[in-house]
Amino acid sequence: MTNFNIDDQQPDPLDDMNTDENIAGTTHLNDISAREEELDKCKDELQEQKDKYLRLFAEFDNFRKRSARENLEIRQTAGKEVITSLLDVLDDCDRAEQQLKKTDNIDQIKEGVQLVFSKLRSVLQGKGLRAMQSIDTDFDVEKHEAITEIPVQNPAQKGKVIDEVQKGYYLNDKIIRFAKVVVGK
Repeated sequence: MTNFNIDDQQPDPLDDMNTDENIAGTTHLNDISAREEELDKCKDELQEQKDKYLRLFAEFDNFRKRSARENLEIRQTAGKEVITSLLDVLDDCDRAEQQLKKTDNIDQIKEGVQLVFSKLRSVLQGKGLRAMQSIDTDFDVEKHEAITEIPVQNPAQKGKVIDEVQKGYYLNDKIIRFAKVVVGK
């Protein structure tokens, strides 16, 4: 039978007490050493888990710092290869500029400038740059940015790119600049 305190209707704490006269009253004292051993074992396991957690956290923190440092290094040197390859084109530009000052032969100047442009295009293509072909293609919002729409007489040109204000470019098949175009309506 469970006794209740009248005030708060809670079980009486005396119900948990061993009141059997046939059971020795010191058995609960023998369990203390076993409980203390179990408690010590749990404390040791907890400390071991804390140590593992701290080591893992420190290892992750080091990984994060190392990754950030490597990322910064990559960003700082990412353009080095492209810039190094463009130095030859820059040298050609300097030579062309010197020739512009020395000569009045327009055909020779045109030829030299065309060579510089060709070299620049080939260097950039070698690095994965490719111009987007937009004129006379269907307008695609994934590749094109419409600047304006103009009316067209030919119904086949409706919804197609009529003119290109600024070329779009791919770098290794990923769009790096959208083409700015005029669309027929």
